[in-house]
Amino acid sequence: MQTANANPNVKVTGRHLAITDAINEYAVRKIEGLHLDYPKIIEAHVILGVEKYRHWAEVILICSNHITIEANEETDDLYAAIDAVTDKIARQMRKYKTRLLRRNRPRKEDIRHLEEQILHPEPVEEDEHHVHTVVRTERYPVKPMFIDEAVLQLEMSTRQFLVFMNARNSRVNVLYRRNSGDFGLIEPTLG
Repeated sequence: MQTANANPNVKVTGRHLAITDAINEYAVRKIEGLHLDYPKIIEAHVILGVEKYRHWAEVILICSNHITIEANEETDDLYAAIDAVTDKIARQMRKYKTRLLRRNRPRKEDIRHLEEQILHPEPVEEDEHHVHTVVRTERYPVKPMFIDEAVLQLEMSTRQFLVFMNARNSRVNVLYRRNSGDFGLIEPTLG
């Protein structure tokens, strides 16, 4: 028997849109109606927007065990966008649960371990007065997880990479999407 997530904290935000009580209640009701016993939703953020004739909805679920699931949909009606994005997020949650249940089955590992190399096709000449500066800094929480958990986390998000602490060796790793659809893993080494 499936159970509903026990009243997760749902935040509804509007972009170029005033959130009315009716829209807020509808979005909260749809998120609270996600019937799945795992992963347990801790917090949900629903972002709604309108740009000309496009209505879009994005949902970000923060779940137990450091799981983040994201989905977005765009339609010509705001309520239809909310319906579509909650259906999509429910499918992703079912997919995530199925993969976790199959986790103990033997399978091939599709991650390629690559050594990082920097290739310079031409020598770069810099003038003495030119200094490169850091123009943007991003901070990512580094959570301990196994590689297969990191793969599932990246599959469930729209991000291109994931920085995580490898639970096997306690080192920071970076998992990224390749153009072919596979994943690459960067394992920094000393020396």
